[in-house]
Amino acid sequence: MSNVNQLIWFRQDLRVRDHAALWHACQQGPSIGLIILSPEQWKIHHDAPIKINFYLRQLQQLRKELEQLNIPLIIQVIPYWKDIADYISKLAQQLNIENVYSNIEVGVNELKRDKIVQQALNQQSKELFLFHDRTIFPLRSIRNQSQQPYQVFSAFKKACYSKLDISGLPQCYPISEKQNAYPQSFSNIKSLGLEDIEAFFDSSIPKEQQDLWPTGEDFALEQLDLFINDHLSHYKLERDFPNVKGTSQLSPYLNLGILSIRQCLQALFRAEHGNFHLTNEGQQTWLDELLWREFYQHILFDFPHVSKHYPFKKNTQNIKWENNQEHLVAWQNGQTGIPIIDAGMRQLQKTGWMHNRVRMITAMFLCKNLLIDWRVGEQWFMQHLIDGDLAANNGGWQWCASTGTDAVPYFRIFNPIAQSKKFDPNGDYIRQWVNELAHLDNKMIHEPYSTKTHLQLNYPKPIVDLKETRINAIETFKNI
Repeated sequence: MSNVNQLIWFRQDLRVRDHAALWHACQQGPSIGLIILSPEQWKIHHDAPIKINFYLRQLQQLRKELEQLNIPLIIQVIPYWKDIADYISKLAQQLNIENVYSNIEVGVNELKRDKIVQQALNQQSKELFLFHDRTIFPLRSIRNQSQQPYQVFSAFKKACYSKLDISGLPQCYPISEKQNAYPQSFSNIKSLGLEDIEAFFDSSIPKEQQDLWPTGEDFALEQLDLFINDHLSHYKLERDFPNVKGTSQLSPYLNLGILSIRQCLQALFRAEHGNFHLTNEGQQTWLDELLWREFYQHILFDFPHVSKHYPFKKNTQNIKWENNQEHLVAWQNGQTGIPIIDAGMRQLQKTGWMHNRVRMITAMFLCKNLLIDWRVGEQWFMQHLIDGDLAANNGGWQWCASTGTDAVPYFRIFNPIAQSKKFDPNGDYIRQWVNELAHLDNKMIHEPYSTKTHLQLNYPKPIVDLKETRINAIETFKNI
């Protein structure tokens, strides 16, 4: 067949550097990019407005990058995924597409969508080629001696270390060469323009919030280098302190694929000339964090029930959760009377992000002290996080709720006041987000109503007693 084209279907991988599907498609000849916006599906998956806004802003960057390669980008709105197969089938005929190239997404709905697209293309004797691009190791490739998936992180991590020792670091794909010219027959295809895309932007996202998260591959790579050069050596010591810029804050860029996991690994071992050789604790600690992300991606694929609102440990489905709407609303709005909790929840509302240590503290407080179903918290986080990722968010919430793989034992319950004193000793993080308490000293700011002096504060008293609710949670979990 003459004048055939390849189609690259971009999803959560909005970059041109180190992009598996893009590189493979371009090796076969003239290529065309495709983005499908599915606003109704976003609602079903509780995608945060700030995350959608970030995606759309990066989409404009991707279009510019592809133009530099002479690769046109079609942007189309298809509200529901169920209608995508029909659209791609017709597009493949219109554009004389030989095959479609994309990177694997691991959620149940995503895999179902891709299977239907694949079947539709096969009827035209075309293929949907899928590539492992979101994870370090291909799905199904990390197995125990019985060829079963790992269910404990420490064993999974050990297997990953062993693979990296034997096989070395995964290499990045080179950037594709510029195409000679735009593929033929493209001009007749309808596509959204810049103004159309901007119409999708949520006007409720203020500019100062958007400015916290600049887009672009160049910016993301600069931030990666900055973290490796300036913060990695202190990462193990500083990552748990929310008032210190001790974490990479690269999760939004990894989640949308503005950065690749391979780029992160290559940067992490650049000083070792790309060899897998651990030289300091900071390096190992960040690698372990990247492997937690990896672990949850593999869990989502190997145990699909976790993406269907079921706990990983199926017996914990019997937990008797409370349905206290007043407590839930207080937690959501940062009005619990527990300063570290309220600081975290307000940071989430104001920035679309929350420090990881505080995510654990706020999540455990909801699940254990308030005994509210972890799925309610999981949904709230997805509705507000710029880096909301099904695998990581679900894994983290189930860890805190003691319902998941490798989860914290049910009787280990964070005391948020103790956590606050340990990881925000001077109360600087609380002062930043809970203005009502900014004038208090470093001791009182963690629990302002702990003394018998009658403080006149424009701040709520704790909505629950931490000791009583801890005992109640332990009893509840014992009885399942």
